[in-house]
Amino acid sequence: MLRLETLEIVLDGFRLAADFSVPTGQTVAILGPSGAGKSTLLDVIAGFVPAASGRILWNETDLNGLSPGARPVSVLFQDNNLFPHLTVAQNAGLGLRSDLRLGPEHHQSVMDSLARVGLAGMERRKPATLSGGQRSRAALARMLLRGRPLMLLDEPFAALGPALKADMLALVADLATETGATVLMVTHDPEDARAIAPLTCLVAEGLVQPPHGTIQLLRNPPPALRRYLG
Repeated sequence: MLRLETLEIVLDGFRLAADFSVPTGQTVAILGPSGAGKSTLLDVIAGFVPAASGRILWNETDLNGLSPGARPVSVLFQDNNLFPHLTVAQNAGLGLRSDLRLGPEHHQSVMDSLARVGLAGMERRKPATLSGGQRSRAALARMLLRGRPLMLLDEPFAALGPALKADMLALVADLATETGATVLMVTHDPEDARAIAPLTCLVAEGLVQPPHGTIQLLRNPPPALRRYLG
């Protein structure tokens, strides 16, 4: 279980508070207006930004003070964070070893992960030769190889067209189900939340609301969400 316990984030006058739990294996959308702090929340959980106070607990282990690499977290960014000079297989292989010193069993795991995300046969290609959807799939393959139980998605599919984005969201949902991962997904689009997230946290006015049922929340939005949705 992920628990944010009286967490407070303070950055250059910006403040955000959170106090809630996410059950293991659940997918939660993080929804709210631009500038509300959605991405910052993920950055703090991942360890890129320190919290001002409070605790981040994963299965009762406090993650505060741990480096990003020591946390049980994988992050998928909007730009996919692929290295242009590396092949698809090498980019994925970074999920296993940052020095890319991969043995035969590692190479097989890379091939298996690429096949799972629909990139079989593309292992030698560079990111510049891939479509946006294929780059997203390569980043997902790396996340799959990392095998971390907490997946943080920071609008990785925002630049994709509706049909392709729907395919990628479905793939994320399938991978989360197969691995039992807990997923926090930042989005501006309530339809993304409706597609794969049974629960949604609203981020607005300096507060991350505890998770609510997505369908119920969108059917009867509180004032802050109603203003955002228009």
